[in-house]
Amino acid sequence: MSTFDWSIGHYEDIAAQLAPVARVVVERAAPVAGEHVVDIGTGTGNAALLAAERGARVTGVDPASRLLEVARAAAADRGLEATFLPGEAASLPLADGEADVVLSVFGVIFAPDPQAAAAEMARVSAPRGRIVFNAWIPGGTASEAVRAAREAVRDALGAPAPPAPFRWHEEDALAGLFGPHGFEVALDEHSVAFTADSPQAYLERQAGHPAAMAARAVLEPRGGDAALAARMLAIYEAGNEDPDAFRATSRYVVVTATRRAA
Repeated sequence: MSTFDWSIGHYEDIAAQLAPVARVVVERAAPVAGEHVVDIGTGTGNAALLAAERGARVTGVDPASRLLEVARAAAADRGLEATFLPGEAASLPLADGEADVVLSVFGVIFAPDPQAAAAEMARVSAPRGRIVFNAWIPGGTASEAVRAAREAVRDALGAPAPPAPFRWHEEDALAGLFGPHGFEVALDEHSVAFTADSPQAYLERQAGHPAAMAARAVLEPRGGDAALAARMLAIYEAGNEDPDAFRATSRYVVVTATRRAA
């Protein structure tokens, strides 16, 4: 669902930080007992298991085999029934019209081909189905640090600047993406605060993120990893909202796509 392997590193730690966001998305989708919920980019199963707790029949899809095993173990530990399958957003292992609810918590936004992903989400949605996912709003401390890492990797590889990413957070862009499939979209804004004992502690925690691991694999042999760490620490320090520890707030949208009335 992106250009690096989400199985590397320790995404479990990152997923725990995003658990409150998964709850927001599931509450917006409001699955009920008996509905079939498909969670795209399920990762460790945050959203999938919340839907299962509501009695929904759940299928989580993710390309990272290790994370699927983590999700299966979490379901077993909590006594929940859920199916977890390998798959990509652009090629879902589901039949047409099979899903009453399609969810994605910061998953589908990493799909290399947004048009193909949207087409698949529409394809698997039942005639009265709904699609609910979220997307980061650019800007803020965490966003700035991610951008710094991407620039460092690109510079190290001598790669050209990539095309502008799809604007998953903008209503007009989403209307153009889902409109041809018969859906209308609605957005509302939320925020989540990332916390740690200090900016340095947060930097160290983020080191296990799969994206950070992939960046380090590029930068370490070229001697650029220390420089990036220093730059990111400076970003966290400048954007810190808690002088006694660390807090950085990131904004995101929750997108609801529903089929237009006939």
